[in-house]
Amino acid sequence: MDIHRCRFVPYPASAINAVAFSHSSLPTTLASRPQLLKHVQVRLAIGRANGDIEIWNPLNGLWHQELIIPGGKSRSVDGLVWITDADEETSNGKTILGKSRLFSIGYTSAVTEWDLEKAKPKTYASGQHGEIWCLGAQPPVLGKNGVVLPSARKLVAGTVDGNLVLYSTEDDDLKFVKSLIRTPSKNTKMICIAFQTRNVVVVGCSNSNIGVYDIRNGTLLRQMSLGAGVPGAPKSIIAWSVKCLPRGDIVSGDSTGHVCIWDGKTYTQAQRIQSHTQDVLCLAVNADGTQIVSGGMDRRTVLYEPRAGHAGRWSKVFHRRYHAHDVKAMASFEGKGMSVVVSGGPDTSPVVYPFRTAGKENHRVLSHLPQQTNLQSAPKARLVISWWGNEIRIWHLLHPARRLLDGDTTGTDIRKNRKLIAQIQVQGESNITSAAISADGTLLLASTATEVKAFQLHYDGTSQIHIRKVEVTGASHGATKVEISPDSHWAFWVEEGVKIMIARVITTESETGLVHTISAPRKLPRIRRVVPKHLALGGLGSYDRKVSQVAFSPDSKMLSVADLAGYIDSWVLRAPGELQNGTEDKSDTSSSDSSENSLDESEEEAAERWYPNPKGKLLPKLDTAPVVLTFSPGHNEEDGDYTLIAITASKDLFVFNPLRGALSDWSRRNPSSKLPEQFRLSRDPIKGVVWQGPRAWVYGHSFLTMLDLSQDLPEPSDTGRDGAKKGTKRKRHDHNAGAGGKINKEHSLVPQQIKAATAPDSNEYMDVDMDDQKSVGASSAYEDDDDDTDGGELQRLRDDATTNGEDARKEASKPKTWNTYQYRPILGIVPLASKPPKEKKKKNGEAKQETVDTLPPLEVALVERPTWDLDLPARYLADGEWER
Repeated sequence: MDIHRCRFVPYPASAINAVAFSHSSLPTTLASRPQLLKHVQVRLAIGRANGDIEIWNPLNGLWHQELIIPGGKSRSVDGLVWITDADEETSNGKTILGKSRLFSIGYTSAVTEWDLEKAKPKTYASGQHGEIWCLGAQPPVLGKNGVVLPSARKLVAGTVDGNLVLYSTEDDDLKFVKSLIRTPSKNTKMICIAFQTRNVVVVGCSNSNIGVYDIRNGTLLRQMSLGAGVPGAPKSIIAWSVKCLPRGDIVSGDSTGHVCIWDGKTYTQAQRIQSHTQDVLCLAVNADGTQIVSGGMDRRTVLYEPRAGHAGRWSKVFHRRYHAHDVKAMASFEGKGMSVVVSGGPDTSPVVYPFRTAGKENHRVLSHLPQQTNLQSAPKARLVISWWGNEIRIWHLLHPARRLLDGDTTGTDIRKNRKLIAQIQVQGESNITSAAISADGTLLLASTATEVKAFQLHYDGTSQIHIRKVEVTGASHGATKVEISPDSHWAFWVEEGVKIMIARVITTESETGLVHTISAPRKLPRIRRVVPKHLALGGLGSYDRKVSQVAFSPDSKMLSVADLAGYIDSWVLRAPGELQNGTEDKSDTSSSDSSENSLDESEEEAAERWYPNPKGKLLPKLDTAPVVLTFSPGHNEEDGDYTLIAITASKDLFVFNPLRGALSDWSRRNPSSKLPEQFRLSRDPIKGVVWQGPRAWVYGHSFLTMLDLSQDLPEPSDTGRDGAKKGTKRKRHDHNAGAGGKINKEHSLVPQQIKAATAPDSNEYMDVDMDDQKSVGASSAYEDDDDDTDGGELQRLRDDATTNGEDARKEASKPKTWNTYQYRPILGIVPLASKPPKEKKKKNGEAKQETVDTLPPLEVALVERPTWDLDLPARYLADGEWER
């Protein structure tokens, strides 16, 4: 494989402004009914400064990014709040789990509710007030034994002009109700908010005060003063964050670096802890109120616990520096065996660290890059497209990498082997959700939340590119995903997250060249999945039926999609009469869509149509959401079937023969337990696959693995087929709280070690920078397998790709797997067309092929986007100094 290692494709990741879990801890009502725990859909929402909202599934520590809702022009997300309604009991004794709803603010006067299934705003509400700076959700009503009772829940927002306003969420709607209170001073800003009880709210302000209000009548119950600022600092102290402990006490973090504990009954200050050298920006507390975590501008994350033998007193346990910049937002979750805190800031990467087992488990840094790569290629034209915001960039890679490496192209710098030939600005308020380019580089699709747009491209490789807009009818609802078939005859998109739309691309010749037109789309029927109503109506509803993966077969005659629930649907392109009895199998399609799914009888009888795969209903449901869905090149030589590969978020790999509706023989012989250990045990999520004949090059954010599917995988040396050691009973995995796994005993970090590292009998604490791989407790899970990937093991794989097919000895020594961590972090890998090896002349003048290919040549563009290449603001270093 020849690699163009690129960093020229930009992806300006944005700062994290807000994080929120759909359940801060699982409701007490579920503790007595553990059978419902498996149906609770816990999600993490992350809001960024560019308006993007990311939805993550914790998956017991796997952390799968399921969805990105793109922002829009001049938008930002600065606060997120989930509301989970009470459970409902049906007449047949079933329990409908409470519905989860997500709300956001963005320094405007509006509150937005989001539709996760359609990946777009559901509704807005606004009142006669200034910009909203903080938002809180009213706690539910608890009955006996902690059971959540049905009740209306309101949202309370604090504004920049000192207003405290009320919003209603009743009847599955969002409405502005009234303004509760207005502070007399126009310079007073409401910065942060937390509920102490259902009707009492605590608000941190910019005027050195924390106010306690009764939301029923807007009465100010008590005002707590933070004092005056220190000499040389601003006169007023800003309360950046407030939290309430379960027993009613209040915790605040302010601009002086102090964390204050307030008595919840008398509203007096009980304790003041100087734990930060700069502003404390965020706080998190655990479910039982026995742990507090704070994050600040000094990049510190500090843990506090109650002091033994001193009731009501807290002490700092330790602090570390997980982030490379400010710690701006923080949220915690406990339940389902997990206890974690997730934080973020301007360094763009979410960090997960253990809460209950702090100091005993490693932290984990999630990638700042998207799970679904914003990168595609047109191999035949050597074009690469990337997109972000409302802009698409088109690049041309001039010369093949092999010619540059071999020196055949003299005078060309490999770092300058590219040309930016076009930038397309998609008009509208919404950002791009997906984009695709045809293999020949003549058709480009782009979608937003409101429309699908198409562009025809003409580029001969030397002159200026010509771009013409192509009309797309019937795409006024926008799309969450678009794709173009390999033969460029079909345009595909997903409307509202679940509707599969496909349209024929008609190409005609004119005096100026090829002209593309797109016909009216048809909706393809999906297999009806029987989901009990008591589950479909609660939680996140039909969100898990959202289509997340799509794949066309290499001959463009089969289409397959997969959703977050793990279901796979497939369709085949056939002429009438080509299927059995010439009819379509509709036995499993939804009757409610029959009018839209019916075939257009006015079409010509000879026209090809898409039919549901008759054996598609036999494909099993995957245990977790698929992160990769792809067809291998060519057909199965034995039965002419396709080979469909699905890789899940839990690192399970399945190979299907979709026309038979069954697992392939290779997949039966090679269960996931036989996959390479580096692949199975890596916590890095998988992003995509590039094919080289039967070889699958699987990549994630920081690894590249080759799997040869023409050979059986080697049996692990010390494990059996089930993954357990031979001759021993299979043991359960070590307990993992959901972060980075257990710390080795020799790396365990306890308070005594921190104090001893500074000075004997000292109360000073050492800064432990977790970015340093040599830091105590830092995880070093990824180490390079080779010093020079381009010249060492990878070169051997290149040579193997051109091995003489008649050499049995070399054929038997072909590698089955290979792995490297040299490239990181990877935005994406896309294929480019390569020319076959040149023929060389013998001395006698006869032509001779240099090698006989057993594998097709493969050239790819590998794009890295390291965090050090991001444009970040200045950060606080130490001792009052700022980065210059």
